[in-house]
Amino acid sequence: MTDDKMIRRLSQVGIFGNILLTAFKLYAGIIGHSSAMISDAIHSLSDVFATIVAGIGARISRKAPDDSHPYGHDRYESVAGLILGLILAATGIGIGKAGIEKIINGSSTGFTVPGILPLIAAVVSIVTKEAMFRYTMHHAKKMGSAAFEADAWHHRSDAISSVGSLLGIAAARMGFPIMDPVISLLICAFILKVAWDIGSEAVRGLLDTSCGTLIEGEIRRFIEERENVESLDLLHTRRFGSQAYVDVEISVDRTLSLLDAHAISEELHDDLEKNFPQIKHVMIHVNPGK
Repeated sequence: MTDDKMIRRLSQVGIFGNILLTAFKLYAGIIGHSSAMISDAIHSLSDVFATIVAGIGARISRKAPDDSHPYGHDRYESVAGLILGLILAATGIGIGKAGIEKIINGSSTGFTVPGILPLIAAVVSIVTKEAMFRYTMHHAKKMGSAAFEADAWHHRSDAISSVGSLLGIAAARMGFPIMDPVISLLICAFILKVAWDIGSEAVRGLLDTSCGTLIEGEIRRFIEERENVESLDLLHTRRFGSQAYVDVEISVDRTLSLLDAHAISEELHDDLEKNFPQIKHVMIHVNPGK
């Protein structure tokens, strides 16, 4: 399946799945008098917009280079990830505000005990959103899509929110009605943590951050083990959206002809891009050895 078809498929699954879940959870929350489930429904609604943003970002990032973007459009995935993080943060703040209001109002007027329907909705949401997380993450990694990886974490955060809702509703039905809105505050804190993680990762993709010591160590060992490379003199990496650019300086036998030295660098260039799929391009400079 092509990337375009997979982007379309993931978008359809995310949008329609979340619309159905939002409607069901909102109905269950209102009919069953559960503020935690209503908060959970709002979270699912935010995932609809998150999937739309992820789909747009993934499509734009795959456009071919042009005169205005000679290095391609990969960073649009990071832009999409940043927007997803902001959407999630706004959702978390809204849920937290509603939870605080419920606690304040309930302290003076009494808390409502949720019905059985919100419990059923929470179980359905946990199973469905975990399945959506696994499906989306699997294909996001196959495509190398940072935007859909962020969208997958939206699904996982919604599943965990539903676990919180399940516990809060169950506690409320067992005689602790304040736990229903209290769980909304815990859901808020969790959502804000996920939003921070997604937003931070997106910012790193926009700021030419290095790929980290783990990946650089693997690249370094790969180069240093080559028989015709005397030494690795420089290795710089930088994130470019979900991919990476690599700058390398190597030393080779100084008695080699220009053609032979070029052949060594060209072979290394191709092998690096072949063995490290996250590398978009390698620039290699050859120095004369001892």
